[in-house]
Amino acid sequence: MALDGLHPQRRGQVRLAGARTSDEDDIVRGLGKGGAVQLAHQRFIDGAAAELEAGQVAVRLDTIADPLKKTPPMHPSERLKGIDVFVTVVDAGNFTAAADRLNLTNSAVGKSVARLEARLGVRLFERSTPRLALTDAGQAFYRTCQRVLGELEEAEHVLKAEDLVPVGKLRIDLPATYGRMHVMPLLFEFMKLHPGVQPQVSLTDRFVDLVEDGIDVAVRIGGADAWPAPIGHRFLGRERRVFCCSPGYLERVGPIADDVASLDQLDSVLYRRTNGTPSPWLIQRGEAPVEHHHPAARLEVGSAESWVEAVLQGFGVAQLATWLIEDKLHSGELVEVLPSFAIDGLPLYLLWQRSRQLLPKVDALLNHLSTRLRVTNLE
Repeated sequence: MALDGLHPQRRGQVRLAGARTSDEDDIVRGLGKGGAVQLAHQRFIDGAAAELEAGQVAVRLDTIADPLKKTPPMHPSERLKGIDVFVTVVDAGNFTAAADRLNLTNSAVGKSVARLEARLGVRLFERSTPRLALTDAGQAFYRTCQRVLGELEEAEHVLKAEDLVPVGKLRIDLPATYGRMHVMPLLFEFMKLHPGVQPQVSLTDRFVDLVEDGIDVAVRIGGADAWPAPIGHRFLGRERRVFCCSPGYLERVGPIADDVASLDQLDSVLYRRTNGTPSPWLIQRGEAPVEHHHPAARLEVGSAESWVEAVLQGFGVAQLATWLIEDKLHSGELVEVLPSFAIDGLPLYLLWQRSRQLLPKVDALLNHLSTRLRVTNLE
C-alpha cells in the first residue's frame, strides 16, 4: 500500500476516501439519504485527492528520485489530472495501446505521463528497458490510483442510479471452503435480485487487508478481538467442533470411550495449516481453560475437502466444524464420537469498509448476508 512509506506523523493525517467524522454524522442525518449520497460523492473526490497526495509523499520517501521540478500545491481536482492516463498505460501494457483506448495520440499520452511524473517528483516507468516496466514508486502509486479511481466510479454509480438501485462492481473476500459451501449460494441469490451488481469474489484462507486490497465486504471465520476503526463488523455466531469418524472405522476399532485416555489411542486425521503445522485439537474439561492437544497424526492434509474425505474413507478421527460436515452427520456417513468433548470454535464475522457502507450495492449485500448467513450448530 502506498501509505506504508508515509512518515508516522503524516500517516495519521490522511483520512480514507469517503470516511466521515462524528460531526458529519449529524449533517448526514439532516440531509437524508439522497443528500448523504451527494455528500459522499464530494468526500470521495476530496478524499481521493488526499490519498493521492499521501501516495506522492510515500513514493518520494521510498524512492531516490531524479531531480525533477516540484510544483506548488494545487486544487484537488487538478491533482487528479493524468491519473486515468497513467492507469490506462499500465493496464494496456504500452503507450500505443493506451492511446488507442483513450482515443489520443501517442504523443499526448507520453506528455500526460511526463507531466504527472514532474508533478510527483518521481519516475513512474523505467526508461532503460525495452519493455514497459513500473518503478517501485510507480507500483506503489498505481495501487493507490486503482483504489481511488474505483471509489470515484462507485460514487458516480450512486449518483446516476435511479432510486439508489444497487449497481456496479462489488469486491468480496471469503474463506475458501466456507465461502464455497455457504456464502456463494447466497451470493447467487443476491445477483438474481440485483442484476446490476457485478461481484468480484476472492476465495482464500490467507490474510487479506480490506482497506489495502480494496475489499467492500468480507466474511471471516476467526479474527481480531478488536477491529480497526475503518472496518465495520457484525458477529454472526460461533462454529461448533465435534469429533467424528466413519461407521467403518468405528466398527474396526470398537466402541470409543468418552474420556481423555481415548484421545491418544485413536488414529487422528489433522488439518495442516498454511504455515506447515498441524491444527491441534481443542479440549475443554468443565470450566477449565481450553487446551491445545497435539496427537500423533495418522494423516495431515492441507485441504478441508480432502480432510473430510480422509475421515469418510475410514483413516481415523478428526475434530471438525459442524458447518463442514452437517450433511454427513445427518446422512450417517459420519458419526460423532467423544460427545463430551464437543466445543465452541471460531467466531463468524461479516466485515465491511465503513467508508463504503452508504453505497447501495454494499448496503444491500450486507442486509442480504446478515439475515441469511449463520454458522450451523448441531446439538
